Amino acid sequence: MLTLFAFVIVFNAALATALLAIPLARLLSFRFGIISVPGGRRQEPTPMAKMGGLAIFLGFTVGIILAQFVAVERQDPNEITRLAGLVLGSVVIAVLGIADDILDLNYMQIFLGQALTSAVAIAFQIFIEFFTNPFTGAQTDPWSPVITVALTLFWLVLMMNTVNLLDGSDGLAAGIALIASIVLFLNSALLQQPAQTSVSLLPLALTGALVGFLIHNFYPARVYMGGSAWFLGYALGSLSIIGGAKMATILLVMGLPLMDLGWQMVNRLRHGNNPFRGDRGHLHFRLLDSGVLSPRQLALSYYVFCAFFGILTLITTSEMFKFIAFAVMLICIAIGFIALGRSSTLK
Repeated sequence: MLTLFAFVIVFNAALATALLAIPLARLLSFRFGIISVPGGRRQEPTPMAKMGGLAIFLGFTVGIILAQFVAVERQDPNEITRLAGLVLGSVVIAVLGIADDILDLNYMQIFLGQALTSAVAIAFQIFIEFFTNPFTGAQTDPWSPVITVALTLFWLVLMMNTVNLLDGSDGLAAGIALIASIVLFLNSALLQQPAQTSVSLLPLALTGALVGFLIHNFYPARVYMGGSAWFLGYALGSLSIIGGAKMATILLVMGLPLMDLGWQMVNRLRHGNNPFRGDRGHLHFRLLDSGVLSPRQLALSYYVFCAFFGILTLITTSEMFKFIAFAVMLICIAIGFIALGRSSTLK
């Protein structure tokens, strides 16, 4: 009963904070000119507030801090240390996102800011020490500090940029992040033995904040998350580590946007373009531009695809099954990309 009470309190606190923060985010956006102008990359018809991600950040922060005061079992002696790193890193990347919305930072400045954010996480013991071998089911021995730091840096920067580049259509990035946070919560709260109750409160807080944001961001959106998409990627990447190296879970949920990111990076390099410069070559933009799907249908289609593979991580503990599912997913996505590319060429 106390555990259920903790779940209700944390979720509702994050939800309420996000909902209350949306008007503030819109006010600050228009007051300081942090808006998405009509005709931009997203081709919005009217100016749109870009500080909506502030609501996610505030809701998440309030939720995870409140989670430290509820009476649940705590198994990790380093939990407070990692919580501090999660909050401090979130502040750093949220400030970077706002700075980019105002100043339009170049890719090197952005990367340095993301690396600094990752360094904060690593300094507070949010790092990848091992992984589970899908062929044997056994954990690898802890890696050397150099490999641990490099792998954690790569993972967190990858997640930040994946979520940011996914944020190209109403409700898309926030909805998929919501699915990922729900899966992380269920994994820690219900599937782990013993249950990681205190850890599960962290993705639950993100779930509540995202629900509050999506009410205003789903098509037709009234606010964008802007540069705070990096914060959302950082939160998901960090939570997958704090939850006991649940990268496989995130990889299955986020497989489609991750594949899209890699595919477009290769395409840009192949055509001699800057791989870090945004364009409308991503899958969601191409589907919208082709008229195949409306923004609402696009978001729902992504939700179904990502949720399907997220559910697979909940119904089995077999690492080999997850590995096979991930491989099958990548093959299906690759076939879809090739077919879409050929149809575009024929037109």
